[in-house]
Parts: sequence; C-alpha cells; structure tokens
Amino acid sequence: MKKSRYSDEQIVRILREADSAPIPEVAKRHGVSDASIYAWRKRFGEMVSDDVKR
Repeated sequence: MKKSRYSDEQIVRILREADSAPIPEVAKRHGVSDASIYAWRKRFGEMVSDDVKR
C-alpha cells in the first residue's frame, strides 16, 4: 500500500479548511485533487485533529 503524502492530522486540518472555503480552492492550495478531498471527507467524516490521534 502506498504511503500517504499527508498525515491523518494534516488531512483533518485540510478538511476543516474545506468546510469554510470552496473545495476546488482548498485542493489547489494544498496540491491535491477535489476527488481526494471528497474521499477524505468520506473516510474521516466529522473528526477533529484530536480524534485522529486516538
């Protein structure tokens, strides 16, 4: 399995950023595709950074 470019905590931070800004804009800023953000949202849901560490 390929190692992720971003840690789980970083992904959750990007998702929180995507909650308040348009997804295409956030994706471009972080160098990922829109589809990645949607997939992460499906995987991590409503978690916050502290939840991922547990």
